[in-house]
Amino acid sequence: MKVVLISTYEMGRQPFGLASPAAWLRRAEIEVCCLDLSRQRLDEEAIRNADVVAFYLPMHTATRIALKVAERVRALKPGAHLCAYGLYAPMNQELLRKMGFKTIIGGEFEGGLVSLVRGLQGAGGTPAPSTRAAVTLAKQQFLVPDRDGLPDLAGYAQLTLPDGSRRVVGYTEASRGCKHLCRHCPIVPVYNGRFRIVQRDVVLADIRQQVARGARHITFGDPDFFNGAKHALELVRSLHAQDPRLTYDVTIKVEHLLKYAGLLSTLRETGCSFVTTAVESVDDRVLEILDKGHTRADFVRVVGVCRRTGINLVPTFVAFNPWITLEGYRDLLKTLIELDLVDHVAPIQLAIRLLIPQGSRLLERSEVQQIVRGFDETALCYRWEHPDPRVDALQRDVEAWVQEAAPRADRRSVFCEVWRRLHRVLDNPVAPLPVEDAPLPRAAIPFLNEPWYC
Repeated sequence: MKVVLISTYEMGRQPFGLASPAAWLRRAEIEVCCLDLSRQRLDEEAIRNADVVAFYLPMHTATRIALKVAERVRALKPGAHLCAYGLYAPMNQELLRKMGFKTIIGGEFEGGLVSLVRGLQGAGGTPAPSTRAAVTLAKQQFLVPDRDGLPDLAGYAQLTLPDGSRRVVGYTEASRGCKHLCRHCPIVPVYNGRFRIVQRDVVLADIRQQVARGARHITFGDPDFFNGAKHALELVRSLHAQDPRLTYDVTIKVEHLLKYAGLLSTLRETGCSFVTTAVESVDDRVLEILDKGHTRADFVRVVGVCRRTGINLVPTFVAFNPWITLEGYRDLLKTLIELDLVDHVAPIQLAIRLLIPQGSRLLERSEVQQIVRGFDETALCYRWEHPDPRVDALQRDVEAWVQEAAPRADRRSVFCEVWRRLHRVLDNPVAPLPVEDAPLPRAAIPFLNEPWYC
């Protein structure tokens, strides 16, 4: 039996979600072909020969693209068993089944994929499809991901350093799921406050094989690297001992950066280039609705803690939501100026609009129930409009500008133009910005040259 695993998009990373199940399937002596359509064309011959075509759906953009690709796959091989796995698979199972997907797998998906193929082999390839998603959160012993057949790491996002040089980036995961229940997060409907560790020897072996293929920096894709702080610290210490020249980046919640502030020096000493943190808003009311677990004041404290520790902080935001006002957006921009974070924030973060997917805990809030206008199967989210049409118009304008300017302009220039566009909507004189004519900072922030984040 032949299996094709497909990833459509994962923010410029070589997909762990292909390499990990490929190892499990190949150990079971199942023939596997991996296709990353963010870097490759769809291999039509592989599809025609496939018995199972499984789409990896870790995020919103990947799922939207996959639905379009699935139409081509069905046309090429009408009899192929279509499977969807990853976070967005169980969340969108009703729509996926309408699109011809017979098996939906969520949570820890590697064993489920092997079981699916074994079941198809035993049933002659035509078992009755389940009407429910198969979601398991059982602890498992991971295998070292098998990256054979995936595009070269050099073709993915790279780390841009302050001197303009670049490093090839590898990607791995040290844990899945999350302890927390942020209402807007797509992890919550599947993991519901639980997380699972990838064994340290597996993570280190995966990094070693990527270094052998040219990686000089590693992105850890854990939703929160400090969900298991002890595991994380042991891992980076071992990694630094294994290869002292290697750098890495991680994602950590604001509240964990405060709770484990004493551990940040270890990150710095072991090669951490920057820490991404999902701030989302500087408005305490919005943070309460999202159930983020931190306040504006906490964010300000974290900026200070990271500066004193020598850690580069990279905040992300849901800049446009139903509760922000034009003045609130201005406050967000002013806060970034006052905290000297303009150069730390990827331009796309100034344009992100709140997504409310299927199963979102946001739908439990009366504030959200009052504004949603039905589920959009094309956009894969519930529709909402801001009560002030100028806010939605500004979001569209900022997003269009960022898409046009970000590839060729520095972050500061993009930010200043967003500031000007906001003030045109406010019909206010454009206040001069201290960042506009200031010299570039002494040490610019390293960043990955793949700007999207959803």
